[in-house]
Amino acid sequence: MTLDQLRIFIAVAEHQHMTRAASELNLTQSATSSAIAALEQRYAIKLFDRIGRGIVLTQTGRAFLGEARAVVGRANAAAQVLNDLAGLKRGTLTLAASQTVANYWLPQRLQAFRKRHPGIDVRLAIANTEQVAAAVHDGRADLGFVEGPVDDPLLAARRIDGDSLVIVVGAQHPWAGQRRITARRLPLSGWVLRERGSGTRAMFEAAMRKAGVKPSELRVELELPSNEAVRAAVEAGDCATALSDLVAAPSLAAGTLHRIDFALPRRAFFVLRHKQHAATRTETALLESFLP
Repeated sequence: MTLDQLRIFIAVAEHQHMTRAASELNLTQSATSSAIAALEQRYAIKLFDRIGRGIVLTQTGRAFLGEARAVVGRANAAAQVLNDLAGLKRGTLTLAASQTVANYWLPQRLQAFRKRHPGIDVRLAIANTEQVAAAVHDGRADLGFVEGPVDDPLLAARRIDGDSLVIVVGAQHPWAGQRRITARRLPLSGWVLRERGSGTRAMFEAAMRKAGVKPSELRVELELPSNEAVRAAVEAGDCATALSDLVAAPSLAAGTLHRIDFALPRRAFFVLRHKQHAATRTETALLESFLP
């Protein structure tokens, strides 16, 4: 039994006439008759009684008509879903992003995307860089957005933007009135840092090594799991930290944090995609909406 046979059966049942049904379906009368005959022969039943030059549904045909309409209706609905997905009228996009990207870079871009494609359901999970990469690797996220490169041969990474790390201190810190410090003074301060596995922590430690300071030399007093918690702790105490300039900007403008002039590298943001998963129309549309 095929969908075409069901559609032909429904048309013949509604018109109770082979020729008119064939004309509606843009088929020949012989093709229409053959489709009905194939159904009847396949299941050894009669769907129509031939009365003179006309046809009428048998009792079996009447019982089958409702089921045939239901099946064709579901097939049409399924086809419409595919059309909607292809036309970006509906769909689901599951994203994972590290904190800086998720809280300070993605929101306005996702909002603009949703305005263009209101039928797309966008779901965002926030984690650190390692966790985001694992989510894409395991198929729990369609795309991942992270700060800094990820070493996973199954993941394709494309640069999308970036930020800069800055060293900042609160008003109570001895460095608050100073503009510049040297690398050898960094171990003299207490530090509040993101947890290991975060892109911010990894980038800062790499910069310290390049400056000749071993990360183990730093006196880390607190490790906290969010940028906001780190920022609040530094504002309230006498420790230093390294944060994205996107995260620090509001506090610097308010005067609750003070920037220390110590050169740290600019950091790249990357979008991650699993190499073995074909990109959907929705994923492509999202990336095209804000990639350079």
